[in-house]
Amino acid sequence: MICIVSILVLTLVLPNFTSSVNGPFYNQAQLIFVCIACLVIYGVFLMVQTVRHRNYFIVPDEHPDEHYIPSISKTIISFVYLVICLAIVVMMVKGLSGTIEDMVRSLGAPKSLVGVIIAAVVLLPEGLAAIRAARRNQIQSSLNLALGSALASIGLTIPAVSVVCIIYDIPLVLGLDKKDIILLSLSVFIVMLSLSRGKTNILYGTVLLVNLAAYIFTVIVP
Repeated sequence: MICIVSILVLTLVLPNFTSSVNGPFYNQAQLIFVCIACLVIYGVFLMVQTVRHRNYFIVPDEHPDEHYIPSISKTIISFVYLVICLAIVVMMVKGLSGTIEDMVRSLGAPKSLVGVIIAAVVLLPEGLAAIRAARRNQIQSSLNLALGSALASIGLTIPAVSVVCIIYDIPLVLGLDKKDIILLSLSVFIVMLSLSRGKTNILYGTVLLVNLAAYIFTVIVP
């Protein structure tokens, strides 16, 4: 969670308070630094999760054979399949974007809602997997999927988009407005309260879902 909070602040909050460029932007040097910072945080997270402190992310009462370390060949094959699946998801989103834009336009909703819907489509597979794990009472697996997906989405998307914007000299708006910063801070605070106690219940989840609904509602009705 600390990795997600750090990347969120660096990429979505700090740009509003830098003085080199007016507005919620980073200049090129700042953008490069933030890209490197995101990749370092995500890289160290992967090392901790898969190598150095692997036992932190394993449920103690599960069968140990399920957590064997795969061979290099299996790792490469899994990576290839991962890239293929990601490419399929990206192509599906690209194919759906026109339909989604038409639907949003027909509803009279702001165009920013398109980004929310596309983000939901991209995160849908891992989100459903996390829900299924939670329903099977595999809380650690559910957290691994949910938090890992969130960290990868932010920690890898920002560097990728930043590289494209730097190459093609496209201004990249990163900083959130005040309303979104308030909702983000509220959600992070609630998640921290939930995880810090080592226990959770339906109340925390309900509050977070209400926060999500509030965000979507304020996108439609600013």
